[in-house]
Formats: sequence, C-alpha cells, structure tokens
Amino acid sequence: MDTKGIDQMLSVLRATATQASGKPAETQAPAGGVDFATVLRSSIEQVNQTQQEAATLAENFAAGDGNANLHDVMIALQKANVSFQEMVQVRNKLVTAYQDVMNMPV
Repeated sequence: MDTKGIDQMLSVLRATATQASGKPAETQAPAGGVDFATVLRSSIEQVNQTQQEAATLAENFAAGDGNANLHDVMIALQKANVSFQEMVQVRNKLVTAYQDVMNMPV
C-alpha cells in the first residue's frame, strides 16, 4: 500500500491545524507538493476501479466464463472490500481532523 499520499495529506492537515492555533509552523508543505484534492480523487478512482474489476469478474464467473474461476473472483471481491473499508476509515479520520480544526479556539 502506498502511504506517501496519506502522509502528505496528514502533513497538510497538521500544518493547517498549527496555523489555525496561531503557533509558528514547524514544517511547511514542500513547494510543488501534491495537491490534496488530486490525491483524494485518485484514491477514490482507484477504489472504484478495484470494485468495478471485481464486479466484472464476478459477472463473468456467474455467466459461466471458462477464464474466470471462483478463487480469482473471491480474491478480487475481498480486495475491493478491503480497499473500500480503507477508504471509509481515511474519510472518518479526515472528518475528525476537520472537526478538530474547526473546533479550535481562535
């Protein structure tokens, strides 16, 4: 799993929280860094692609396609499930971080 994008998102959130609290920022996001929206969009697209591939494989298996076997279908469905659950957890952490920043006294 590539955690580079998540680490960058966390550093941006920490920098924002530090700025909101009025303390000097310890580290700034690197110039030319990855845009948060771009990382989030690509992550969502990757999860969507994984789910679509799993659904296609399951449909092919159900239709009796000789190239699709049950083992591959189950693995693809589990990968799609795990990636979706991971996305939900990241979303929950982002919402919590947003709420923490918004509840900080000014």
